[in-house]
Amino acid sequence: MSHLYSILTIMSENRRIRLGVNIDHGATLRQARYRGYPRLRGEMVEPDPVALALEAERAGADGITVHPREDERHIQRGDVTALKEAIQVPLNMEMACSDSMLAFALSVKPKTVCLVPEKREEVTTEGGLDVASQMVRISGIVKALLDVGILTSLFIDPDTPQIEAAREIGAAYIELHTGSFANAYYTNEGEGEALRLEAATQLGQQLGLTVNMGHGINYTNIERVRIIPGIHEMNIGHSILSRALVTGIGEAVREMKVRMNEEMPA
Repeated sequence: MSHLYSILTIMSENRRIRLGVNIDHGATLRQARYRGYPRLRGEMVEPDPVALALEAERAGADGITVHPREDERHIQRGDVTALKEAIQVPLNMEMACSDSMLAFALSVKPKTVCLVPEKREEVTTEGGLDVASQMVRISGIVKALLDVGILTSLFIDPDTPQIEAAREIGAAYIELHTGSFANAYYTNEGEGEALRLEAATQLGQQLGLTVNMGHGINYTNIERVRIIPGIHEMNIGHSILSRALVTGIGEAVREMKVRMNEEMPA
């Protein structure tokens, strides 16, 4: 292998978008049947989020994402601990900016933590974290995590003040909330939302932030967001797990990997 070929291979790999698979709703299905059951893994309990994560990993997932909520509606804290021990790819833990979740993250030590807003009445996270209005609180959490080697991402809307605030408090990553784009994809506003994400990605890069995306990305609308330059990773859950009901999780992950990087050299 020539030196030039090696360089080109590394460059192409660096341009490939990483896939983080969010397995929360696998646990949603489990909890629909086994909520309150004394054991949530093993015996006849299914699906097992750890088994789901391992199969996603074998299919090429670059990371596993979970969001243990305060009300434990799907992923349980025991699931997070078990996942940390079982998987080889990085574990990304989404969490509310609460003292109890911070203490839990510090004990588990996932590779990364993504700070998100959290409302008990919502089905899934809606909207980005308002970093600009909570600078002191969020910067303290970011520092506490970094002190034990955990890198922090902030789940924010693609707005300039939020991106600038993320940079100011020392976050390593931002995850742009793509929900508005996903909701507008089949309307006249879809392209405008895509351009908004594109501008936010460019600004994040200019400020030295690594830019991820997530929320509402599926096998169709990914055709538009995947061509935005500079995306490091997409975290996708609902669409992959929905497809997995028909194809199995392995095929669902493999197909998403192809769709998100099909213009890249293998």
